[in-house]
Amino acid sequence: MARNALILIAAVGLAAAILILWRGSAATETAAQDQAVIALGQRLYAENCASCHGADLEGQPDWQTPLENGRYPAPPHDETGHTWHHADPLLERIIRDGTAAVVGDGYESDMPGFGDVMSDAEISAVLAYIKSTWPEREGAIQSRITKDSAP
Repeated sequence: MARNALILIAAVGLAAAILILWRGSAATETAAQDQAVIALGQRLYAENCASCHGADLEGQPDWQTPLENGRYPAPPHDETGHTWHHADPLLERIIRDGTAAVVGDGYESDMPGFGDVMSDAEISAVLAYIKSTWPEREGAIQSRITKDSAP
């Protein structure tokens, strides 16, 4: 009887160890996939966004002051801007359709839509890259805004 109890304890311990290793490998795999998405987003950002929003996501100077044509300079996407104040679906829509299409009412913007250039997955990758650069506080706030905006 004592032998059966020891075998049972050993089996439970082995099962727990296997579960821990399996979960750990799944977490490692997920982290690797996340890093691949971020790397893709970084490349796409450099190719499509950096010319206006800056290589370091710093935006254009005086981005809150309208230009002579009434349009605004490209805002930063780092923590000094307002990107992190918006939910993922809105940010993805702005990237896909352009700011004027999202704001409507005749609003004019130099921000074009990239829906003809990037797939929805690529647009999400760009956003994942941008979000990966934010400090923990801004990332947590933006995550909560996204969660609260979900239907």
